Amino acid sequence: MTASTKHLSVIVSPLTDPVRHGLTSSPKWLPSWLFYDAKGSSLFEQITELPEYYLTRTERDILTRCTAEIVEAAGTPVTLVELGAGTATKTHLIVTALLGRQLRLDYFPIDVSASALELAANEMLRTFPQVSVHPRIADYTHGIAEVLSGKTRKLLLYLGSSIGNFDPADALELLRHVRDSLKPGDAMLLGTDLAKDGRILVPAYDDADGVTAAFNKNILARLNRDLRADFDLDAFRHAAVWNPSLSRIEMHLVSRKTQKVHIPDVDLEISFLPGENIHTENSYKYTLPQVRELATASGFELETTWTDSRRWFALHLLRA
Repeated sequence: MTASTKHLSVIVSPLTDPVRHGLTSSPKWLPSWLFYDAKGSSLFEQITELPEYYLTRTERDILTRCTAEIVEAAGTPVTLVELGAGTATKTHLIVTALLGRQLRLDYFPIDVSASALELAANEMLRTFPQVSVHPRIADYTHGIAEVLSGKTRKLLLYLGSSIGNFDPADALELLRHVRDSLKPGDAMLLGTDLAKDGRILVPAYDDADGVTAAFNKNILARLNRDLRADFDLDAFRHAAVWNPSLSRIEMHLVSRKTQKVHIPDVDLEISFLPGENIHTENSYKYTLPQVRELATASGFELETTWTDSRRWFALHLLRA
């Protein structure tokens, strides 16, 4: 047993209910957190290195340039909590800056992917012996209150524009839930992808090498593996669409033919017509005024925003 898994806290959601609900809805959909099993997490790490996928490297560039300023603005000492931590590679920049201001650090990475969390925890422990890592497998929309309940000041990280995966009403509800779990003076560093031309956005979600297509189809492969479904992955194609009226990228899996799919563990038989979609993900793109409005409506004060020179991406320090 590795150091990262000795005290791994687990809160997992069953697959059956959301799969049943999504695939019997009209139009059909599946929750995007289903992407992140071990295979999906590995594919997503590949996506972050693609030339078309500007988000990760742009956010990393902002952090490289501004982390000292961010940590000073947040205040120290703190306990560090990260929602949707993944492998937490960018978090090392924040940790380095924090350890320049405090001797030790408690770090709580929260994610739905056990494999990503184990990698993150092991690498954090290897790189920073002063850090105590407390990984938690959880749906962070419901699994954070206990982590945030301690008396120490918190710095909460929510990077990578993950907030964009929520519809506006759900994003507001999530931030209100987070705010209700924080104490006055705690801070949140929120990453948002900014609205821009669809000709830049679409390739980031439909790369030339087909990695994003494999990532999208992995959601069906996961149902095959975990629920004994019989999806034929070749019978679906990946589609990424820019919806300017809603300021979001939509990802779909489109049936290539008339077909039936059986999911024994959910006791479902699902019919598809040619061209019928399964909606798998949204990624909303924000303007800076929209971020300020969202922060205020959820009970935060937006203190500072850092962007890249092209204003493609932004990090925001929200204060409880």
